[in-house]
Amino acid sequence: MSRIGRKEILVPAGVTVEVSDTNLVTVKGPKGTLSEQINSAMSVKVDAGVVTVTRPDDEKENRSLHGLSRTLINNMVVGVTTGYSKKLEIVGVGYKAAKNGKTLVLNLGHSHDIRFEEENGITFDVPDSNTVIVNGASKQVVGQIAAQIRSKRPPEPYLGKGVKYAGETIRRKAGKTGK
Repeated sequence: MSRIGRKEILVPAGVTVEVSDTNLVTVKGPKGTLSEQINSAMSVKVDAGVVTVTRPDDEKENRSLHGLSRTLINNMVVGVTTGYSKKLEIVGVGYKAAKNGKTLVLNLGHSHDIRFEEENGITFDVPDSNTVIVNGASKQVVGQIAAQIRSKRPPEPYLGKGVKYAGETIRRKAGKTGK
């Protein structure tokens, strides 16, 4: 049986979880509202601040959906209470980030500035010119926006210049050798 799927989700105070007849789970909390369509084979029950997910049988597809469904609901509960963040580091001479109102402006060596607007509950923090922090309630959207920012100038293997995740290690190459 799924170890993750069996775990109950404790709903903290100030958070409400609603399940519709079509398995549309809506979670409301201080950081916003998130909703996710859970597979119809799974049954989601909310009882006295505890959410449980059960599956109909032990078929392979239902076993994998069991853990996935529980994790999606748990991510929504955590997202509306504490939120998620991804930290990006900018490495390279002249590469920098700045925040102009609700717009993130990146200078990454291109002929133009790259701009990202705050939307869908996503906010950007720029503590210094070489660090960008992406914050939001949805784990998937935060990761997607961080990946889009990183894709504008991924780190290269010779000097390590570019945009990388905090804690990411870049495999370095030796480069050219003398005669």
